[in-house]
Amino acid sequence: MSRVYLLTGAAGFLGGEICRQLIDRHCTVRAFVLPNDPAAKYLPAGVEICEGDLCSASDVERFFTVPAGVNTVVIHCASIVALGTEPSELVMNVNVGGTKHIIAQCLSHSECEKLVYVGSTGAIPELPKGQAMKEITHFDANKVVSAYGQSKAVATQAVLDAVREKGLNACVVQPSGILGPGDVAMSQTTTGILQQMQGDVPVVVNGTFNLCDVRDLAAGTLAAVDRGKTGECYILANEVVSYPEFARLVAEEGHCKQPVFYLPLWLAHGVAWLLKQLSRATGKAPALTEYMIYNLSRNNAFDSSKARQELGYTSRPFRETIRDEVQWLREGGYLKESE
Repeated sequence: MSRVYLLTGAAGFLGGEICRQLIDRHCTVRAFVLPNDPAAKYLPAGVEICEGDLCSASDVERFFTVPAGVNTVVIHCASIVALGTEPSELVMNVNVGGTKHIIAQCLSHSECEKLVYVGSTGAIPELPKGQAMKEITHFDANKVVSAYGQSKAVATQAVLDAVREKGLNACVVQPSGILGPGDVAMSQTTTGILQQMQGDVPVVVNGTFNLCDVRDLAAGTLAAVDRGKTGECYILANEVVSYPEFARLVAEEGHCKQPVFYLPLWLAHGVAWLLKQLSRATGKAPALTEYMIYNLSRNNAFDSSKARQELGYTSRPFRETIRDEVQWLREGGYLKESE
């Protein structure tokens, strides 16, 4: 019996890499993308594109419809990755409402073999610094920060409830931050690397990250398809890296300067407040928000030992990822530097 991989968020950074790795495995992939999404042009040849909106139950049902005799595996990667400025209602509608539509279709289609939900470490309550966060079995939106973290907590719990109450065959992967080549949407991290290489970031906030190579996260997600246990969560994370160390690696691999000044966290809050007031006057999104500062100042240590043991998850060194991303930025013509 043939199998089709139903992939949401395929036009995104992680979803696009999952899509490429599936195609490299000679799998049949149907990608669910928003109508007229400009990033759909980057999907590899051979992918069937299904346009639709996660918030539309009928669109999701159409996405799930396959010919008789075909089984499906669903990888639900789509979400709004909010930075604290997006309307919370929109974030909840897409991240929670869309996930519930996916769950409903998985349960109503007997040919659906498995659901792998791509959650987030942002849904895990923060522990004091010095303790590494591990997988939890129950998610509470009231225990996490931001509309994004809360939406991922509610959505993850909805998946686990469907497993326990309705027999859904599903597991959850929880990536931390994402880094690496192929980020055509220019996320905050990729933009920061590009700006440093062009000498445009003399000042940055002195904090920490937990960032994973997008290729490792995609491989970990596909490992969850093959080996993830029903009802289990798997953290896909890396070692914590400080911004000064990260910037040093970018400087070495990108042959550029490091930032001149690392803004202390206490001072960053004041800058964020000023930028927020300026944003209200100009209508432009602020370059720094309280949520961004929180992510840099929080405990960013996560324990991926469960995923490493059960899924075979691995994470490559930061230097290798940064080297490859720098090369991708150069070859893609993103740099406006004088060689």
